[in-house]
Amino acid sequence: MKSLIVLSALTLVGACANTKYSKRLEQLQDNIVVKDSTTVAKFANTITLEELKDQLYKISSQDFEGRKVGTKGQKLAANYIKSFYIDNNIQAAGDNSSYFQEIPKSFLPKDYETSENVLAYIKGTTNQTIIISGHFDHLGIEHGEINYGADDNGSGTVAIMQIAQAFKIAEQQGFKPKNNILFLHLTAEEIGLQGSLYYTKNPKFNLTNTIANLNIDMIGRVDDAHANNPNYIYLIGADRISKELHFISEKVNKTSTNLTLDYKYNDEDDPNHYYYRSDHYNFAQKQIPVIFYFNGTHKDYHKPSDTPEKINYQLLTKRTKLIFSTAWYLANMDRPLILNEDI
Repeated sequence: MKSLIVLSALTLVGACANTKYSKRLEQLQDNIVVKDSTTVAKFANTITLEELKDQLYKISSQDFEGRKVGTKGQKLAANYIKSFYIDNNIQAAGDNSSYFQEIPKSFLPKDYETSENVLAYIKGTTNQTIIISGHFDHLGIEHGEINYGADDNGSGTVAIMQIAQAFKIAEQQGFKPKNNILFLHLTAEEIGLQGSLYYTKNPKFNLTNTIANLNIDMIGRVDDAHANNPNYIYLIGADRISKELHFISEKVNKTSTNLTLDYKYNDEDDPNHYYYRSDHYNFAQKQIPVIFYFNGTHKDYHKPSDTPEKINYQLLTKRTKLIFSTAWYLANMDRPLILNEDI
């Protein structure tokens, strides 16, 4: 009987604790108010299908030879991204006031040459930073065929560029963000998340003051599960470190694009383990809240047939606008996100 009594007491304590936790979560959710939706929509609408398409056809063109780490094609892609930021007067954030963060050959796996992340930023008024990231490398040429990587991850690359341009237009019109916004184009994701690992070991903005990472990796296609309902995006990781980030993401979506947010791959028992397979994971390892935006795989995944004419540009545009709108909220927070351990 004593064991049963003790167990019952513990159950009551646990139930009480769970109730308090649920109330704190409810309060946290209620306190999130999405303001200035009209202003955000105005600048989100500067992200256009035509520009995304034009840039994606370039980044996944034959000229860049599949953007394999350390090759001529990858470096041509890096310079194309750099030129975009110069043309849009968006400041460099790399080594020695350049747009590149060089990753030495010694850091990379054997047989890969020196590579570089591409970094640009818009300065805020605080010392906090949000990072919008995505890898621009791909598989290069295999068996004599170019792996074009239009979805993986040309789609994420051009989305970041368009988001950066939208924030710059906003800044020019008097809407300067409170927090720094780093646009981080990562190399060497395909060979083990090496570009993001290098950045987290050699950050250009203090990781302690980095409040979130929004990572974009494949957002231009529709997977088989959503063939009849393409108005979706998979979100992975949003609630794992900061449930507040998850609540912000959901509220922003409801006031902007109203996509179906699919959390299938956020399940900790997901056999695909996508949470560990893109660049956000290195930021999550540092306890930085993350969201990984993903459309799921398709028959052209990691094949030469991943080409730009197969991209759903209308959907790519809508997903890019969602990420911009979420970033806008985070860029204008006056405090860090509340972590789960502090709820």
